[in-house]
Amino acid sequence: MVYPINAIDKLGFSEIKDKIKEKCLSESGRELVEKIQPQTRYDQIDRFLRQTSEFKDLLINDSAFPVENFFPLRSIIEKARVEGTFLLEEEFFRVLLSLKTVYAIIRYFNEREGLYPNLEVLFEHLPIEKGIIRDIEMVIDERGKLKNNASRLLLEITQQIQRAEQEAMKRINSIFKSAQDSGWTADGNLTIRDGRLCIPILAENKRKLKGLIHDESATGQTAYIEPEEVFHLNNKIRDLEFERRREVIRILVELTDKVRPHIPLLLSYHGLLTKVDFVRAKALFALDIDAEMPELSKEAEISLVNGRHPLLLLNQHHTVVPLNIQIDHIQRVIVVSGPNAGGKSVCMKTVGLLQIMVQSGLLIPAEPTSKVGVFKQIFADIGDDQSIESDLSTYSAHLSKMKYFTEFANGRTLVLIDEFGTGTDPLFGGPIAEAVLESLNKKQIRGVVTTHYSNLKVFASNTHGLENASMLFDNREMKPMYILQIGKPGSSYAFEIAQKIGLGKDILESAKGKIGVQQKKVDTLLIDLEREKKEVFDTKVAINKREKELESIKSEYLELQSYLEENKRVILKEAKEEAQQIIKNSNKLIENTVAQIKSAKADKEKTRELRSNLDQALQAVLPKEQKPAKQFIKEKVQESTELAIGDWVQILDNGAEAQIVEIAKNNLILAMGELRTVQKRKSVIKLEGREGKKTAKSLSRSLSAGTVADFKPELDLRGMRTEDALNELERVLDRAVMVGYPSLKIIHGKGDGILRKFIRDYLRKYSHVSRFEDEHQDRGGDGITYAYL
Repeated sequence: MVYPINAIDKLGFSEIKDKIKEKCLSESGRELVEKIQPQTRYDQIDRFLRQTSEFKDLLINDSAFPVENFFPLRSIIEKARVEGTFLLEEEFFRVLLSLKTVYAIIRYFNEREGLYPNLEVLFEHLPIEKGIIRDIEMVIDERGKLKNNASRLLLEITQQIQRAEQEAMKRINSIFKSAQDSGWTADGNLTIRDGRLCIPILAENKRKLKGLIHDESATGQTAYIEPEEVFHLNNKIRDLEFERRREVIRILVELTDKVRPHIPLLLSYHGLLTKVDFVRAKALFALDIDAEMPELSKEAEISLVNGRHPLLLLNQHHTVVPLNIQIDHIQRVIVVSGPNAGGKSVCMKTVGLLQIMVQSGLLIPAEPTSKVGVFKQIFADIGDDQSIESDLSTYSAHLSKMKYFTEFANGRTLVLIDEFGTGTDPLFGGPIAEAVLESLNKKQIRGVVTTHYSNLKVFASNTHGLENASMLFDNREMKPMYILQIGKPGSSYAFEIAQKIGLGKDILESAKGKIGVQQKKVDTLLIDLEREKKEVFDTKVAINKREKELESIKSEYLELQSYLEENKRVILKEAKEEAQQIIKNSNKLIENTVAQIKSAKADKEKTRELRSNLDQALQAVLPKEQKPAKQFIKEKVQESTELAIGDWVQILDNGAEAQIVEIAKNNLILAMGELRTVQKRKSVIKLEGREGKKTAKSLSRSLSAGTVADFKPELDLRGMRTEDALNELERVLDRAVMVGYPSLKIIHGKGDGILRKFIRDYLRKYSHVSRFEDEHQDRGGDGITYAYL
């Protein structure tokens, strides 16, 4: 599958396995990780990937997974298999705890039937045998010790031992006190010698106390005596203890006999725990490297979108530039060139390592839109394999691999060659490398090759199936950009790098005079192409950035427009309802007035009085004149430099009015009802006037009184799904910023640390959070995060 065998180590896969082992809870899980190898069966790879992906989703979005107790059961089970043997108390206790974990796991998935179909395969048709737990719990207590009432005889013996010990202690205390009163004892209290409780007696008084001398002090001045009266009681206790031990062994043998018929099932349970530990470790590692499941293809192809080297991701000192590369039946071999330390080898190793990870059932740090095929063979020539024992030089070792590659490679082989053709005279190494590449291309292999040789760049540009690529280099700053550019070869920038390092000008001029004119023209052309590509790339990045900004502005505008339309509908509805009520009330007044005039038989004085009352009543129900509407139009507009929190402003783009709730440098956070928006100072004008100030004052009072009084700067997210927890965190953070709280206490618990990781990632992106830290170790440690605003 992989040739040579040490290629796995050189690509970094052994280090990946070591990282996964650190996530395992059991030794059997770590043994399973050690056995990980790239697979070639599509269905098997697909199942392994989906199991890991489902477990990752479970850890992020579901409730805590039951993994309290993982013990190695195989050795215990093999011991119980032998007739006549018995398991010890602590071994039964481990079996009990492990069985409880197994049953908790099976219940966990049964409650979510159909949600994780590939994980359910792990325990398919595995029964829950509660009789085993019941038998063990009849004998072993919750501390892992044998219960005193495990049998009637054991209980009787235990009680006899307790009574005898109490009687012996009572006797020896009495004798000790009497000896003290007589002045026979040495300094100190009762002590244990040879497993017996003894009295320290001065040597000159040892004949005065009848008993057995068990020991004496180093100076010989103190003798440790067990009194004769207590001696017989202690012997009785010793006999009872031997009897109790025999009964304990009998009970353990009987319990082992009960468990023995279930050994095949126990081995299945052990296998389930091992597999769950294994898949869980892979999922936790995937979370560490932000890995996703790519689309798996049956064809020999690779299409990485924003792929990153996992080991570089775990190294916090590096900013990892994503890799985008495509290898298929048309673009079969990518020939990568460019400057030294420009990222060529890392590019090739990233492709190889991610391919091995996928075929080993591991998720990869790339976009889920990436596409990875299945290769039958992976050949790699990386680094120096010279061997004194085999009498191989560096170049001989390279040629030995090339011989193997050309003999056994085919269309389902991924070939990775670093610094192709080096190790010998370039005059001969280049043509040999070109001939080998031509032979491999005829076999329709897929691969990545790195080189500095110009003849290979020319060959790749003129040969179907081969494609040139280069690592971009900033020739103004004279530093690599670590971005792969498909479609053109790259310059080695040998003279430019040498000049930056400070190599003498005379040496550089001499070197330039020694290379051919044609080669110099080619290299200059490559450098010019590099510069033009860089300019195009920078322009493209700037355009993309501007497009995103415009999209954001458009989204904000549509949201504001929607809000205003909704408010308009509400206001019109309320106005119509109010108008209908006014008309209804007015009609009633008029009808009542007419009725009263009729009843008064149109008396002039009475009619005049009734009409006066009608006018007053109508004036009361009709809306008063709205003076502020005219006043707001005539308000004075002041410059935005005089803005303060609480001021009302008008947004120039759309004419909407809003109130300032926070000022951050040149940005204003504005409130329009429940909606919040951010505007530049120069994009608003201040509204002056009594009505505006009054409204601002009342809003400020409502914020500082009601909201602050109701707000609690502590948030408990334990037990919540990740999405719900982040939504709640966002809501509380927004309120904390609004009311001006300086800090927020977030309780998320410890567990696997997944919820803590997502919360802290969110806090890093939240612009108003200046820093965050763990709680003091005595008060919760990393189970609590303090965010400072």
